[in-house]
Amino acid sequence: MLDSEKYMFRCCELAQAGAGSVAPNPLVGAVLVYENRIIGEGFHTQYGAPHAEVECLQNVPEHLLQFIPQATLYVNLEPCCHFGKTPPCTDLIIRSGIRKVVVANTDPFPKVSGGGIRILQAAGIEVITGILANEGRWLNRRFFTFHEQQRPYILLKWAQTQNGIIGSTQRRVHTWRAEEAAILVGYRTAMADNPALTTRLVPGKNPVRLVVDPQRALSSELQIFQGAAPTVLLNEQSALPIGEAIAFAYSGTDWIKGVIDYCREANLQSVLVEGGAATLQAFIHSGCWDEIRRITNTALHPSEGVSAPILPTLRAFRKENILDDQIEWFVNPTSSFLLPGT
Repeated sequence: MLDSEKYMFRCCELAQAGAGSVAPNPLVGAVLVYENRIIGEGFHTQYGAPHAEVECLQNVPEHLLQFIPQATLYVNLEPCCHFGKTPPCTDLIIRSGIRKVVVANTDPFPKVSGGGIRILQAAGIEVITGILANEGRWLNRRFFTFHEQQRPYILLKWAQTQNGIIGSTQRRVHTWRAEEAAILVGYRTAMADNPALTTRLVPGKNPVRLVVDPQRALSSELQIFQGAAPTVLLNEQSALPIGEAIAFAYSGTDWIKGVIDYCREANLQSVLVEGGAATLQAFIHSGCWDEIRRITNTALHPSEGVSAPILPTLRAFRKENILDDQIEWFVNPTSSFLLPGT
């Protein structure tokens, strides 16, 4: 691995630590290198907190501050150049005296979108782009999908038995929930299982709960309509609230489009679809999905139950075994994101 790739890989490692905490901002890590030695590093820790570049420069030890102007800054996403929750990182980089910046990806956010790079170059700073670009896009696939395709990144998840009966799993899924902006179920699952759809088993922020109930058939007494987490009722009928939930009335009968429209409006960049089987199958048939995570319990063989969704013939890009559970990850063949290492 080239030195530039090694340091960019470290940026991506650092960035991943912000998963579940920085959305709708992207995951960003930064590394400052002087004479092949890392003298500072940082990552965006939380939405509204200082960006990775700020953390990186603040973490340079006092006795190494003199070397900042001669150092190279590595960052997996183009430095911002606009005022948002924090000032522009381009201003900080220019003031620091850094003369070289290496970037994995250009920021697709319209207020940046190459502007940060142009500002740095205009200040006489050398900017190199495209180092581990594929890995950077995969890391921020939610952010890129939202801004490039104007829709959320859609993950489908289900648990099933070895003989194809849909089931359930707990702690691992709660970790996944904490990493996404929203979680979605259909009205049949909400009615039959009365789920809370929270991250109660692990530390982390609760996602926004989306429930698709076209005819508003659900009772306001269900857990999903209580105040443990924000909830949105997606329906064809009315924008009147139900219980402690707000409602979003989509046009026509295409509820998948309604989900996308609401997420775009609410700036929700990812949705974890947990069920039920009919809801999951609808996403699969529509082709409107990005990633599937299927958990198969190899020890259970029930004689009856609801059949799990039918998955197209796909090759898993990752497999993991935990006790009796086999977890498989799949990516939509039409995806614009290449898996790292391909």
